[in-house]
Amino acid sequence: MVDNNKKITRVLFCGPHFPASQDYTREYLNDYPFVQVEDVPFADVPDVIEKYDICIVKNMKLDFNVLSRAKKMKLIMQYGVGLEGVEIDAATKFGIKVARIPSHATGNAASCAEMAIYLMLGLLRKQNEMQISIKQRKLGDPIGETLLGKTVFILGYGNIGMELAKRLKPFGVKIIATKRNWDTHSEDSCQSNALCDLVDEKGGHEDIHSFASNADIVVCCLCLNSETVGIVNKSFIASMRKGALLVNIARGGLLNYEAVLYYLKSGHLGGLGIDVAWTEPFDPDDPILKFNNVLITPHVAGVTEYSYRSMSKIVGDVAIQLHEGKPLTGLEFVN
Repeated sequence: MVDNNKKITRVLFCGPHFPASQDYTREYLNDYPFVQVEDVPFADVPDVIEKYDICIVKNMKLDFNVLSRAKKMKLIMQYGVGLEGVEIDAATKFGIKVARIPSHATGNAASCAEMAIYLMLGLLRKQNEMQISIKQRKLGDPIGETLLGKTVFILGYGNIGMELAKRLKPFGVKIIATKRNWDTHSEDSCQSNALCDLVDEKGGHEDIHSFASNADIVVCCLCLNSETVGIVNKSFIASMRKGALLVNIARGGLLNYEAVLYYLKSGHLGGLGIDVAWTEPFDPDDPILKFNNVLITPHVAGVTEYSYRSMSKIVGDVAIQLHEGKPLTGLEFVN
């Protein structure tokens, strides 16, 4: 048997951002002293990573050089789903498993869907202009718009997209969506349930421009990878209706910065709502933030009490399982 009083399993949280992730995990593991949770500044991670058994990557870049130093590492995981910062091939070479926490099981996808609606409503009701009216002691101005009657294009109909569709339907919208393969049998597949029935028109990757031309609001729900980086570029935004809104609650790299700035300046893009940015933390003096029709939140779409408590339990349970030599549960492995 493992002597829990002597052996210590060490869990590394990279960097200062998303602080509730390590705080909630520590709370969950409070009665398990044989698991130690530590958060380390980005710059120090390469020098100390060799001490740890599990790494929660957050928004750290783990390349070949850093991973080569992770001599004890058994598992790299995300406190959520995005693993674009991890060189998975390098991790595999060094015998390290890489995993995400499925968003459908923790409330993370639901939290992100709610944030998308928050941003949509904020743009439609002109949140920034309302604040100006309050400061100027105006009543009854600005005039806003409703979600009612709008066509919403969900770009990427995975877990978040499905949660978004469920919540949007009562608003009286038409939902169109694209997905690379509607027949995929996976956790986010809607083949055998009613979630696909929420979509009024389905398309594939080849349809994204034509779908954008028919939408009042485009919501990006894609994973970021080599095929999707910069997918919302000049040609995509040009294909959108003049005055249409663009919302991104997935990853900042899906949007081409220059294209977004260009079409905001031209007036073609009716509004931008983003929870994720091209560089994070986002520069508060960036020119994009000077537009009244831009709303930005600090990468908090999935940061809710419900989702973070759920994910801290999964991280804590996995640490205990690893310590005790048991199979790891609650994760989606990618290598």
